[in-house]
Amino acid sequence: MSWETFTKLSFQFSEVGLELDLSRLGLPEDYLGSMEARLQSAYEAMDALEKGSIANPDENRMVGHYWLRDAALAPTPELQSDISETFAKIKEFAAKVHSGEVKGSKGAFTDILVIGIGGSALGPQFIDKALGSPSKDKVRVHFFDNTDPDGMDVTLDAIGENLGSTLSIVISKSGGTAETRNGMLEAKTVYEKKGLKFSDHAVAVTGIGSKLDSVAVSEGWLERFPMWDWVGGRTSVLCAVGLVPAALQGLDIDAMLEGAKEMDTLTRSKVTTENPAALLAAAWYFATNGKGEKDMVILPYKDRLLLFSRYLQQLIMESLGKEFDLDGNVVNQGIAVYGNKGSTDQHAYVQQLREGVPNFFATFIEVLKDRAGDSIEVDSGVTSGDFLQGFLLGTREALTEKNRGSVTLTTTEVTPKTVSHLIALYERAVGLYATLTNINAYHQPGVEAGKKAAGVAIDTGLAIIKALKSKKGEALSAPEIAVAIGQPDNAEIAYKLSNHMAANGKAGISRVENGAWFDAKFVAN
Repeated sequence: MSWETFTKLSFQFSEVGLELDLSRLGLPEDYLGSMEARLQSAYEAMDALEKGSIANPDENRMVGHYWLRDAALAPTPELQSDISETFAKIKEFAAKVHSGEVKGSKGAFTDILVIGIGGSALGPQFIDKALGSPSKDKVRVHFFDNTDPDGMDVTLDAIGENLGSTLSIVISKSGGTAETRNGMLEAKTVYEKKGLKFSDHAVAVTGIGSKLDSVAVSEGWLERFPMWDWVGGRTSVLCAVGLVPAALQGLDIDAMLEGAKEMDTLTRSKVTTENPAALLAAAWYFATNGKGEKDMVILPYKDRLLLFSRYLQQLIMESLGKEFDLDGNVVNQGIAVYGNKGSTDQHAYVQQLREGVPNFFATFIEVLKDRAGDSIEVDSGVTSGDFLQGFLLGTREALTEKNRGSVTLTTTEVTPKTVSHLIALYERAVGLYATLTNINAYHQPGVEAGKKAAGVAIDTGLAIIKALKSKKGEALSAPEIAVAIGQPDNAEIAYKLSNHMAANGKAGISRVENGAWFDAKFVAN
């Protein structure tokens, strides 16, 4: 890599302590210039979005996560007040919890249990991992982020005898998200088994008037915080979804909001070389040929940023993975995202990245500051942090040698501000890239389709129970069960559902072996 190429394609953003290096992506000399007209159109679309245009036409909604860190940008005085009042309320509630004014059945809250799914869990989890510290946090943080019973048992085991001093935060915009509802009911049952009143330990983060909101009101939960329909789950970490847990944990949420505001200000620039989000979006467009032809591998060389790849996986894939463009054409857009932390990746999949299928581009995330204090020398004149940077530089060079493109993001340290810089940077890059590819980044029809299909499976399972009970003692094969429930072409699903019920002894259903596995029968005893 020549010094000339490096200096031409590396961009310093001192306002936020960030450097973006595109010199190893293989950009043609005139590439950024060739994208300028399209990027100017993207800036105009982003301006309209921030002013309150209907940026999510499928759902007829505004998209306003940028207003969260600068309420003055919201298009109406009512929204501006709502945002400001909510954040003041979050800080006031956290102060009451920390002082012991608001407490649980067993005294001051020592733990919080965040119950959510998707962005309602990934955002808080990322913030906890990036900024939390067991010796400094005001509470311990736990998560129900799935509807896996065993996973919930593991979390409850970690809470242990502290359940009476554990505050449960239930997060669901609609209030009807199945996974979150299930987690809430599981938690409520455990509280009640221990003689504790769930409502005395519960907070809701949800849409005003939602099912969850109604439950919180009728049961007298400790507090309720709003989720607005103009904030998507994957961009909700800097509203009550992420800020309530963070404030309770004792993190500096004012600094988090200020960091995002700083990056938003920077990424509103219409001078492409002065806008890191625009440069990222343009880099993605080049690396994937504007069609998602290559995957994005996120490699943060910092343990605290381990979950950043998972966070970005949802933000990018749910936003950009779309069948249709805004004109109704089938485009099957998207960028697949995966990642691991350095230097763990040295011992995981760098072998394939260097010598396997060249179907990716990498993003290295470098953090300059090693730790809060001084470091020992593990070799003469060399610290553990020096090794970490050495592995980053070495891996990057090894990929360059094999013509594997990469981007490098460098930040000074991991703080509430710098973490929010990264969040806001990628949010803006996703929005700009979506305009470059003419798609709606703010809806998720594929997710809704999966939810509907899951509902059908649940209904089919109930029909199977009814059918087997009506023939009590008679063993039926999967094809026979499918006929019995009026779905003769659905024997595979009948087998999967019946097998799961038998494994759990549900409704007295058991499996009867009958030769080959696919000839097994199921009976309700």
